[in-house]
Amino acid sequence: MAAREREFVIGFDADDTLWHNESIFEATHEGFRALLAQYHDAATVDRTLLATEMRNLELYGYGVKGFTLSTIETAIELTAGKISADEIMQIIGRGQEMLAHPVELLEGVAETLSDLAQRHRLIVITKGDLRDQERKLAKSGLIEHFDHIEIISEKDEAAYAKILRRQSIEPGRFVMVGNSLKSDILPVLGLGGVGVHIPYHVTWAAEHVEHVPLAAGRFYRLGTVRELGEVVRALR
Repeated sequence: MAAREREFVIGFDADDTLWHNESIFEATHEGFRALLAQYHDAATVDRTLLATEMRNLELYGYGVKGFTLSTIETAIELTAGKISADEIMQIIGRGQEMLAHPVELLEGVAETLSDLAQRHRLIVITKGDLRDQERKLAKSGLIEHFDHIEIISEKDEAAYAKILRRQSIEPGRFVMVGNSLKSDILPVLGLGGVGVHIPYHVTWAAEHVEHVPLAAGRFYRLGTVRELGEVVRALR
């Protein structure tokens, strides 16, 4: 452990960094558009649902359960209460299917973590529903690679700073890997750490960031997690 402690500590986001997630939401979202197609066009459904989700974040937090409640609320609003009990049950059913969906790792994740864990402390820092995130971690087969797991309600500078203090990690020796510039990269760069952005092919609208951060030597954008080992070796 002494040798590993002298290396960088590497943090990983979970959803859409270790395994597929947003594509599951998008498939459910597509079904929701179809359900309400007789009432409104897709753009109106998308805009209203996003506004509802953002309004409810403080109450429900992130994850499938909050998303499902927001879709029900949106359906009632956009149909002026005409949505049927059977259609609401369809929405609930889709939410349950999401919660039971198999965990599908992104290509190269298992091998990359196995390699990095031999030389570095690895931790998970993810947000979302506690029970669902615990389920996915347990089914992922990846837990053995991680020294610590944090499931938090929000990922901002204050949250990261608290975790780094609690884990005795110097910000300058911390690397955060994730698919979201807003949640995974910018807060860590703000603390003086290193951010490695690996974009996922679908990004939730609430996670979009207009500009790529400027942090020479501390910000990297990769095409695949398989490139991560080379970046970390270069940092050393």
